[in-house]
Formats: sequence, structure tokens, C-alpha cells
Amino acid sequence: MPKPNLVYIFADQLRFSSLGYNGDKYARTPNIDRFSAHCTDMCTAVSGHPVCAPYRASLLTGKYTTKTGMVINEIRINGNHRTFADVLNENGYEPSYIGKWHMYAAKLGDHFNAENSFIPPGRDRLGFDGNFAAYNFHHLYYSPDAYYHLDTPEKLYYDGYEPDAQTDMAINELRRLGKGDKPFALFLSLGTPHDPWSADNVPSEYLKMFEDVDFPLPSNYKKHNDRHADMWARFKPFERRRLNDMKRVYYAMVANLDANLGKLLKEIEASDYADNTIVVFTADHGEMFGAQGRHAKNIFYDESIRVPFLMKWGNRLPEGKNPTCLNTVDIMPTLLNLMKLPVPDGIDGADISENILSGSTGENTALLMGTGPTAIWGNGFEWRGIRTRKWTYAVYKKDGEELLFDNEKDSYQTTNLFHDSSYNSVVQALKKEMYSKMDAAGDKFRKNSYYKKHWVKNRIINEHLEP
Repeated sequence: MPKPNLVYIFADQLRFSSLGYNGDKYARTPNIDRFSAHCTDMCTAVSGHPVCAPYRASLLTGKYTTKTGMVINEIRINGNHRTFADVLNENGYEPSYIGKWHMYAAKLGDHFNAENSFIPPGRDRLGFDGNFAAYNFHHLYYSPDAYYHLDTPEKLYYDGYEPDAQTDMAINELRRLGKGDKPFALFLSLGTPHDPWSADNVPSEYLKMFEDVDFPLPSNYKKHNDRHADMWARFKPFERRRLNDMKRVYYAMVANLDANLGKLLKEIEASDYADNTIVVFTADHGEMFGAQGRHAKNIFYDESIRVPFLMKWGNRLPEGKNPTCLNTVDIMPTLLNLMKLPVPDGIDGADISENILSGSTGENTALLMGTGPTAIWGNGFEWRGIRTRKWTYAVYKKDGEELLFDNEKDSYQTTNLFHDSSYNSVVQALKKEMYSKMDAAGDKFRKNSYYKKHWVKNRIINEHLEP
């Protein structure tokens, strides 16, 4: 049997709960909903470090942040890892990458400077040596702010709205790859629905869908900022007043994302390679939108960590929900095993491919990490957690506060059960599991300043990370 192709599509800041198939009556996601009905739905998929750069580093290496060194955004990963794309190259695949990269910046800010946005050919691309149409990151989706690079620092501008243009690029790339004689893997990293959520950052026809919608506040909304929140997660007073307008843009971006996924799926379904192509649709993390007194991500609550993860491979995978917990580090070994490709030594992720193929539920658990503020250096925001199908346990480093939630009975995570003595055995079992996984990953629950001092110089991660 020929080796399967892989099309891996991931959005930025798309939360699990903001899709129609997951019960959101405000979402306009008919294509995603239709796709979900014929997929394996990994309905307990989580982002193990719910920040853009840490997620991408873990996705492509199968390693936790404490091995990749990507402890905050806007630092540059070291290319010494054996990556997903390396395995693909070594086994005759042609890997392509389109869209946001977010692992090359060596400056804070200055996103539109080509010195910061152009990822040069070589190990900085982590093995993606074929077609690489990407940029480090930006979140303005129209020209002249939206552009990409190929193999030179020259800025190439999109015609129209960036996600639309990237989808068209992906379709053209699939047509080229489909004519070749090699198996292929296409990674499409779309920037939406990441903020800024302003009316000029989304096509007007999608915003019009939500112009009269008033989004209710969730039951776990808090009008005061979470005391553990970093500067990205704290609301300014005017932002709370704009929350409904921001949601309108967010949902409009999701509707546009849905339309683009529909175009891409139509292309794949009509192709000669459809039956032997693994298609994945997912996201890097979610968005809080005021839940628990926070916005943005970088926290262990479900609005931040839970992401859609839909998989289809012709008729080879069972349709329906599979609640086996899937963490970011598990994605690489799981997909490589499905593709009958070797898994590199030294990774942290678990292979749950047998659970997926059989449709059975496993007992996999997810280690969750927060190693500092989103994109600056600073102590006091570190946390760790463990997520199972039923439970979330988490602890803050700064003050030692511990939390326990029963996710099945308390989906909005409003009741902290940690201080209820009847749950002591649950807490102890989860803590044991969490610290066991931390030990295996060499994670000593350091302060953020430790990483700056020992791991990073000029925002570039060292080749060898000290324990």
C-alpha cells in the first residue's frame, strides 16, 4: 500500500467551544460541522502549552517546552531537534509549509521587519526544505501588513484577505503535489481568528452575519481581572466594554475560516489521492473572552487549552467522538505511527494511534505548562497542570494555589474542589502523575528568569539546554 499523504490545517486561537458541532448556536461553521460528522473527533484534545510559539515547537518536535526551550513567544528555536519534517524527508516525502511560523523572531515586536519575519532556508525551517511560503508572525490580514516570504527576504503581498489567499495557495500546492510521484505532507498554518478583532481586519460580508448578535457572558465570566494574569490576559476597562464587538469579529473570522476549509476539503475530496490522505483540522490554543476574569490564552482553563482535532483518512478511521486525551506532544508520534513512519528518540509524546484506529478510549493524560508571560521575561506567572477526560488539576508557582475541577460535572470550571477533603485521593493521584511527567521531561518548575539566564541569549535559544 502506498504511503499516506498528510494535510495538517491549524488555525490560531480557535477554541473548541466556538464551533457549531460543539454546540455553539452562534457559530456559522457548516463545513467544519459537516466534516466533523464523518471524522474521528478527538474531543478531548488539548494544547499542552497554550501559546503560539510553544505549541508549534511541540507540534514539530514531539517535545515539551522544557526540551524545546520555547518558553515564551518571540524567541528563536534552535534547529538541532530531529523534527516531524526530518522524518518525512528521510522517508521519501515532500513536505510543504504555508502560513504563520512563529518560531524565528529574535526581537520583541518589530513584526513587519523582514529581518524578523523572513525564515531563511536551512535548519531554521526545521526540515521543511521544499515549498515554504511563510512569515514569522503578524495578525493584520490585509496588505500592506499581510505578506509572506519564499527563499529571500523580499516581501510578497497577498491579493485580498490573507486566509483566503493562503487557502488558494494551499489548493495550488496540493494540485502540484498531487501530480508528483512522492507522498506529500502539507502544513497550513492560518493566522485567524487571532486578534486584533477590529472591523477592518475581517471581510465585511462575514462581519455582517453577526452585526445584530449579542453574545451572552458565560457563567464563569468574572468582572475583575484574574490576579494571576499576565499583561496579555488582563482586560483594560475599555476592552470589557468592547467584548461583544470583539466577539462579532472573532465569529466572523471563524465563519471565513469555515468557508476556506470547505474549499480546501472540496479540492481534496475531488482528487485522486483523497482516499489515502490523512486530513487534520485543529488549532494551536483557544481564547478566554472574559471567562475566569481573563482574555487571551496561556492558562490551564478549558477555554484556553481545549481545541478541535478532527481527523479523516478515507474510510480507515472510525467516525464519531473519541474522548482519549490528546496533547500537543502526542500529535507527532501518533501521526507518524499512523503513517508507518519511525518516531524519533527522545520525544515526550505518547502514541495513541491504536486508540484512534480501533475507536477505543485510552487513559492518556496531558501535562500542561505555563513557563512565563506570553512574550516578555518576568517571574510570577508560572504554572503547571494535568488534564484527563474527567479532571483538571493545576498549581501556580508564585503562591502555591492549587485547583481541581471535575470537567464532566462542571464544564465551566466554576467550583474548585481542591479544598474538599473527599477529593484528596484524586488530588494526590493527579499530582503524582503530573510530577512524574515533569520529571521525565526534565521540568524542574523553574522561574521564568532562569530560562532567560541559562537557555537564551539575545532571544535565541541555546543549542544545549541546561536542566
